[in-house]
Amino acid sequence: MSEAAGMQCAIVELRQYTLHPGRRDELIELFEREFLESQETAGITLIGQFRVIDDADRFVWLRGFTDMESRPDALAAFYGGPVWAVHRDAANATMVDSDNVLLLRPANASSGFVTSNGEPFPTGDEEPSERVYIAGISYSGEPSRDDAVEDFGGRILAWYVSEQSPNNYPRLPVRERVNAAVWFAVFPNVEKAEACLASLTLVRSNIFEALRLIPTLRSRLR
Repeated sequence: MSEAAGMQCAIVELRQYTLHPGRRDELIELFEREFLESQETAGITLIGQFRVIDDADRFVWLRGFTDMESRPDALAAFYGGPVWAVHRDAANATMVDSDNVLLLRPANASSGFVTSNGEPFPTGDEEPSERVYIAGISYSGEPSRDDAVEDFGGRILAWYVSEQSPNNYPRLPVRERVNAAVWFAVFPNVEKAEACLASLTLVRSNIFEALRLIPTLRSRLR
């Protein structure tokens, strides 16, 4: 994703889907064929899609909105539109649960991903990236700098905290009354990501969750 131009989405959803065993690649193929450009046409920004390294039946993705006020109209345009109508049954058939969703806002004025709605997605023919992302989720709600990320060759890309406004599109549940702080970091390879995570878990309590993420072929975050 370009870091030189664009804007921050004021609202971001971190979506974790639990899938039926062995069906993740099926969902990703469908998702990246049908649901990328069609969501952006509806006014939603697609930030990135990922496989979870240690959970073969989980799919994680990020999408953003200009603000809370525009979110329900954008979601209604997509979920009430023709693409979702045609493919929703196939998508839903792969899922056990799609309600593990954190509704987030940037922790400060410059801490969000820089995005550009309409920027072309990778075609999927590019060489796979070796980079690995970690999403560090603290349920204390207090964002704090994790120097260990840089110690292991990583770079923190974005910081978010929970958006406390009520969910204004109740057709899609989110985890409400959660006080989370989330950072996203990128590492050049899985070894450095694993070393960083091992260091972090030595000093973190059970209120900390880390997702080890491999970008899909058409993810803008690659």
